[in-house]
Amino acid sequence: MLVKAGLRSKLPRVGTTIFTKMSRLAEEHRAINLAQGFPEFDCAPELQKLVGKYIAEGKNQYAPMAGVMPLREAISQKVFAATGKEYHPETEITITSGATEALYVALSTVVHPGDEVIVFEPAYDSYVPAIELNGGIPVFVTLHPQYEGIDWQDVKSKISPNTKAIVINTPHNPTGNVWKPSDLHQLAHIAEKHDLMVISDEVYEHIIFDGRAHISTASIPALAERTFLCGSFGKTFHTTGWKIGYCLAPKALTTEFRKIHQFLVFSVVTPIQFAMAEYLENPEHYLSLSAFYQQKRDLFNDAIQGIGFTFRPSEGSFFQNVSYENLTQQNDRELAERLTIEAGVASIPVSVFYNELTSYKTLRFCFAKNDDTLLRAAELLGKVIW
Repeated sequence: MLVKAGLRSKLPRVGTTIFTKMSRLAEEHRAINLAQGFPEFDCAPELQKLVGKYIAEGKNQYAPMAGVMPLREAISQKVFAATGKEYHPETEITITSGATEALYVALSTVVHPGDEVIVFEPAYDSYVPAIELNGGIPVFVTLHPQYEGIDWQDVKSKISPNTKAIVINTPHNPTGNVWKPSDLHQLAHIAEKHDLMVISDEVYEHIIFDGRAHISTASIPALAERTFLCGSFGKTFHTTGWKIGYCLAPKALTTEFRKIHQFLVFSVVTPIQFAMAEYLENPEHYLSLSAFYQQKRDLFNDAIQGIGFTFRPSEGSFFQNVSYENLTQQNDRELAERLTIEAGVASIPVSVFYNELTSYKTLRFCFAKNDDTLLRAAELLGKVIW
C-alpha cells in the first residue's frame, strides 16, 4: 500500500550516526576500531554465570516496571556509600534500557514545546534529538575539545526566561574532562536561582584517573533535589550490549518519569537485573575500574607520543582526544575516513559532537581495547604519511 500523505521528518537534520558509519567503514577495510565506544574484552565470567543462574531459576518473565527490587536496593546502597544520599528503592530508583533511555525519558519528563535546555558541547549525540523531539530548543555552551574549565559567566548569559533545564555529563564524553567540585557548586547556584531542572549523565563515574574523585550530583543536596541522575552498568562492567541503566530522582520527579518509561519500554531484561544485583554485592567489581583503564590510557598515550599529536591525558571515561593540527590541515571527518582506509585505524571526528561545523582538528580514540590492539593501532598511526 502506497502512503499518499507525505511523511514529514521529526528529525530532518539527523541521519545515520557517525558511530555506525565509522564502524561500518572499519569493518569494510578491516581496520582496528577505536571509534565506537565499546570494550573489546568480555565481562567477568562470574557475572556471566550469574545471568545463567537466574535464567535457569526461571527469572524470564516481565520484571516490574520500575525494575526488580534487589537491583534497586543494591543501587540505593551503592549510591549512599559513595555520596551519603539515600534514594528510596521503591519510589526514587527506576531501571531503564540503558542510560540513553534514562536520558530520553528524563528530558521528555521535563521539556515542553518552546522550553530551552542548556547543552554543553561537544555533546553526546542523543541529547539534542531528545530535546527537539519534545519540542524543546537546545541552547549551546561551546567548549574546546580539550577544555580545562567552564566559563560560568558564559553559562549564565545563555539563560533566559524560557530556560527549563541543563544537561551535564561528567566524566565527559568525548573530551574526557572531569568536573571539579567548584563546577558542581556553580551549577547548583544557577539551578536554584533560575529554578532549573538538571539531567546528569554519569555513566563513566567509575572510570576516572590520576587520583581524581567523581563528584556526583547526588552528593550536593541542592542539586539532588532537582536532578535526574542517569547511570549505566554497560561501561562499568563491559556489558554495553545488555542495556541496563537507571535513573535516580526525588519521588515527585520519579513519578512523572515512570509515566513515560512505562509506555516506552515498560521494563527491561529480567535475569540480567537479578545478576547485576548480586554482582554489586562486591564493591571491588567497580572500584577497581579506574586503575584498569588508567593503565590502558597510559599505554596508548605513551605509544602515540612520538607521532606529532598534541593532547591532554584524559581525566576520565575511556576516550582520548588528540589534536593533529601540527600534522595536517585536513578536516577531521575526511582525516578520520582516510586513517581508517589507509592506516587501518578508525576514530571519531570530534566535530560531530558540535551543533555547528568546527575546525578544532581533533579526533577521539577509544582505549577500551586489549593492550596489543592499542599498541598495534599506535604503530599503524605512526606510519601515516601526513
